[in-house]
Amino acid sequence: MYFKDIPGQQEIKKRLIRSVAEERISHALLFHGPEGCGKLALAIAYARFISCADRGPEDSCGNCPSCLKYNKLIHPDLHFSFPAFAKESDSGVDDLINTWRKAILENPFLNQYNWYEHIGLEKSQGIIGTIQSTGIIRKLGLKSFESDYKNLIMWLPERMNASSSNKLLKMIEEPPPKTLLILVSESPDDILPTIRSRTQIMRIPKLKEEDIRKALQERTNAHDDLIHDAVKLSNGNLNLALATVRVDEQNKFNFDRFVSLMRFSYAKDYAGLIEWVDQVSGLGRERIKLFLLYGLRMIRENFMMNLQRSEVTHMAGYEGDFSQRFSAFIKPGNVTLIYEELNNAYYHISANGYARIVLMDMSLKMGRYLHM
Repeated sequence: MYFKDIPGQQEIKKRLIRSVAEERISHALLFHGPEGCGKLALAIAYARFISCADRGPEDSCGNCPSCLKYNKLIHPDLHFSFPAFAKESDSGVDDLINTWRKAILENPFLNQYNWYEHIGLEKSQGIIGTIQSTGIIRKLGLKSFESDYKNLIMWLPERMNASSSNKLLKMIEEPPPKTLLILVSESPDDILPTIRSRTQIMRIPKLKEEDIRKALQERTNAHDDLIHDAVKLSNGNLNLALATVRVDEQNKFNFDRFVSLMRFSYAKDYAGLIEWVDQVSGLGRERIKLFLLYGLRMIRENFMMNLQRSEVTHMAGYEGDFSQRFSAFIKPGNVTLIYEELNNAYYHISANGYARIVLMDMSLKMGRYLHM
């Protein structure tokens, strides 16, 4: 991953490049921003740029021994930390490192669900445990092999448990010389405050529509109408835009489940709702969360359509066709209740609530709200 491979984010790139040119490399950085903004890709590009033996004014050379190793993410002075099974987390990430490299090389804009799919963790959530932290301390305590700097990129530090966070606190506060730690977060408020306060915080904004459009044109063979829909749906999230183009079936799956939920709930078709809950509750925690996020977006878009604010709605063609009729049911008197119900369900699923109970409770309340 080079700076040139990352869409947009020109100001962030200039700032990172300038820090190297002026020899002002921080020992601990916290990159945070919304999903799909390119923060993990920026972290890798920055580590590559620091390690490059013949860097140019705007990017790594691509030809030196360091760059050749970074092409496969196998540089001996580049280390990663990421959420994993409790078992792997407690024994370090070494057993998963090849899977991680493959996943990042395929999609450096991936999200938690994409990663959990790679390691078969769809029905649970990964952690960064204490023995993984011990491994980090051990690796960073060694002398660098080839580069001046040892680089650690920790993806989703908010998934560290308390003991892991406390164990790394000293390392983050006073790392060995020529050591760079880059924490890449989507929820910085969930990171231990004492860790957060010891990092230089760099907020990565969401991508602009024109940057996402250009990236899709360069990376896919999608037709213009699909790219247009993907850009509008993405809300600055390149991972979502790529998923919309490459896995449109998943979006249509969520759409079909959303339509079924609303129809069964409105008709008070309890047999249909029970069957719907049975089906959706078996998807796994992360896929249920994705569906609920999809539902939240659809409620918002339909409310805007109800208010005749079509200029700020972002829907695919088939979603818009359905919403021409459905939006009449999403009104000022019930939109907050419906939105909160979906949001509460997302919260309870994230907190390991029993999916069947959460979804059934939500669907029964939905019927009442749709009739308001």
